Amino acid sequence: MKTTKTTCPYCGVGCGVLVQQDDNGVFSVKPDPEHPANQGSLCSKGTALVETLAHPDRLLYPEINGQRVSWDEATQTVANRFRTIIEEHGADAVAFYVSGQLLTEDYYVANKLMKGCIGSANIDTNSRLCMSSAVAAHKRAFGEDLVPCSYTDLDQAELIVLVGSNAAWCHPVLFQRMVRAKKANPALKVVTIDPRRTQTTDLADLHLGLAPGTDAVLFNGLLAWLADNGHSATEFVTQSTNGIDAALEMAHDSAPGVNSVAEQCKLEAETVDSFYQLFASTEKVVTVFSQGINQSSSGVDKGNALINCHLLTGRIGKPGMGPFSFTGQPNAMGGREVGGLANQLAAHLDIDNPQHRDLVQGFWQTSCIADKAGLKAVELFEAIHSGKVKALWIMATNPAVSLPDSRRVREALEKCECVVVSDCVRHTDTVDMAHIRLPALTWGERDGTVTNSDRTISRQRPFLPAPGEAKQDWEIICEVARAMGFGTHFPYRSAHEIFREHAALSAFENDGKRCFDIGPWQHLSATEYDALQPTQWPLHADGQGTARLFADGKFFTPSGKAQFIAVTPRPPQSTRTPEHPFVLNTGRVRDHWHTLTRTGISPRLSAHSAEPTVEIHPCDARDQGLQEGGIAHIHNALGAVLARVKTSRNQQRGSVFVPMHWSGQFSAAASVGRLIPAVTDPISGQPEAKHATVAVEPFTAQWHGFLISRRKLSPASAYYTIIKVEHAWRYELAGNETSTSWPAFARQLLCQEDCASNWTEYYDPARQTYRAARFIGGQLESCLFISASAGLLPQREWLVSLFAQDSLQPAERASLLAGKPLRAGEDRGRTVCACFNVGEKTIRTAIAAQGLKSVEDIGRCLNAGTNCGSCVPELKALLQ
Repeated sequence: MKTTKTTCPYCGVGCGVLVQQDDNGVFSVKPDPEHPANQGSLCSKGTALVETLAHPDRLLYPEINGQRVSWDEATQTVANRFRTIIEEHGADAVAFYVSGQLLTEDYYVANKLMKGCIGSANIDTNSRLCMSSAVAAHKRAFGEDLVPCSYTDLDQAELIVLVGSNAAWCHPVLFQRMVRAKKANPALKVVTIDPRRTQTTDLADLHLGLAPGTDAVLFNGLLAWLADNGHSATEFVTQSTNGIDAALEMAHDSAPGVNSVAEQCKLEAETVDSFYQLFASTEKVVTVFSQGINQSSSGVDKGNALINCHLLTGRIGKPGMGPFSFTGQPNAMGGREVGGLANQLAAHLDIDNPQHRDLVQGFWQTSCIADKAGLKAVELFEAIHSGKVKALWIMATNPAVSLPDSRRVREALEKCECVVVSDCVRHTDTVDMAHIRLPALTWGERDGTVTNSDRTISRQRPFLPAPGEAKQDWEIICEVARAMGFGTHFPYRSAHEIFREHAALSAFENDGKRCFDIGPWQHLSATEYDALQPTQWPLHADGQGTARLFADGKFFTPSGKAQFIAVTPRPPQSTRTPEHPFVLNTGRVRDHWHTLTRTGISPRLSAHSAEPTVEIHPCDARDQGLQEGGIAHIHNALGAVLARVKTSRNQQRGSVFVPMHWSGQFSAAASVGRLIPAVTDPISGQPEAKHATVAVEPFTAQWHGFLISRRKLSPASAYYTIIKVEHAWRYELAGNETSTSWPAFARQLLCQEDCASNWTEYYDPARQTYRAARFIGGQLESCLFISASAGLLPQREWLVSLFAQDSLQPAERASLLAGKPLRAGEDRGRTVCACFNVGEKTIRTAIAAQGLKSVEDIGRCLNAGTNCGSCVPELKALLQ
């Protein structure tokens, strides 16, 4: 058994995984028990990684305008077009938009090419959409983009406060670490602060379901309350901080007392007081914050408001305490280390500091250096739309789906003179708009490093050969750089050489002035680099890492002291109106990732949340005429989305939640970016993805249907969702037009050339019921079911099972058209546990038949809930 130690490519937890290949070439994935991030745990997405190795739609060769070309022609074309545009319009007329999915080595050379050779800072990253507000808050408070905590602090805390973080679904391995900590220490308390009562609330002793956008009020109130009630760490504040007076004055002005806070946050005064008392009386407090804080037009201030509370009480730099930002992407932090954001230089140096610019230029020995901040993501695409930026290189991301006001983003890409995309997939909403497509390696094929949420640098190691002519991103960038005439600055032959230069720059003229320092690694041999163990920066001279920052009370501001920030709470920019009375919140679902490019091809990961949904309070659904499982039309002035209705009392009245994942590759109209206005934080440039205003109405469908096909098709209907199932693709369909010929519709959809001889169908025009199946030989190739009522459609599970058979007998064909299984078989129901593929009906049956009383009973009986634990809240609900 050949085993490769590598790191999971999903979220910022940075889990270590063991990829094993047996003698038959079959791969399996297990959690790495030695990796400090996950200690032998893995979530459902990581568990299913093997299912995503063979992507059916790989980009294998360079293409120009859809035609295959050689690498020489592709790179020379990119170089020529960039050079011509720079000569005619200046360096700022070109831009890169990169990704937290890149490895640090890829990020480093992209930043060097743009800022150090082309001379523009127009390189930004999709980390702008998730982490840039935390970056700015850290920088204002600590002087540098620093996460002071370590995952071990979660084990040692006595109070964990989760703010705007559904860790149970978004960071399940860390959430399960908290679950274990609570079991080991029953005195540990957990508080969740979120407008939604999410799955994470299952662990909470106290939940604050505050009004959307009022986080800064809550934490300003906490700051004032702590000071007024004698809970300041006076010696620490005096010796190690600045700015307390201004911060307290603003806190008292904006949040004068518990009752005022409760009124502004739409909370009970007793709930606010309980939280404040708990925070004050507990020494070891970790405050976790994530996208619910960051993705706001005042996200930086919200981050600083909660950091202020830790500074006032001295709860930082010690075990079990500190403000802790949970990162969204696997290498968001690594990208920040090398200057991946438009307002940074490499090695945590400042682009607006002339000395820092001279330092980086001197180290790189280039003839120029960007002398001002570049365009941040939203303003970058607006500059493309207006024609100021004429060439764009997009790497490993899908901005046509993920950016706010995605309709305008698509318009910008359509207008752009030259769009280059490096990706591993041939078709995404963004790749389809590229003039030049460059095939990149992906997880399992590429070699380099990533940095997770607690500053741990880990290796991603290859275990698969490069498919087709695909190359690693750093190789592609270097080839273009050489073709542009910058070859002397890009001599690299391996990721190892790039990493050593990155490490050397971190130590260059540092002398302890900057926290980010991995200088001891600048002399690593190739063998040592390959064997590199997970380590938290900064490094000591002996190469050992640092688990926790600021233990000495020293910070990286000019004064050496932490800075309190006076925060004036600001409401979200979008406000409810009679036309748009609902607040729209967005986020992840449990088993999917980003825009489904990887997880969308896994049957297991597609089973739990098969379709896009709009989660709404039952009373709001009633008032709007919405039915559970029906289709809702969610819209505002920017666009519209169609999604299944999911009612939940965990949702506040007046608010709705729509997942962020569905793209045009997997749905007709479910890209929620269509509804998000391009409103950003004025400091960080991070979009406000948690607070748009919308109207929600029923979508009146004239017909409903589903299609199961071995081929991936493009149905022509107002509503469709594409779902990967075993051996096939499933399509849920609905339309608001009345068809007069379902047979013609079916043939247009299902047939390729001649299908008359292997086609069977049933049609009842009076009942508007239609069923059809297509066979190749004796094997079922596709089937289509249509009805005027969704309730008259058969269950999908047994039909999917027919695609596992090599052939169908006549009786089975007849049962297919009858819409009833020939043999009684268990319908597992909706998947609850993705790790072990256990359905809701299976769980309900076992609970009733075997008298199961606890989650542990279910685990012993069915294995559900025994791996990543992210389904445990649902198991508890089923028991209740």
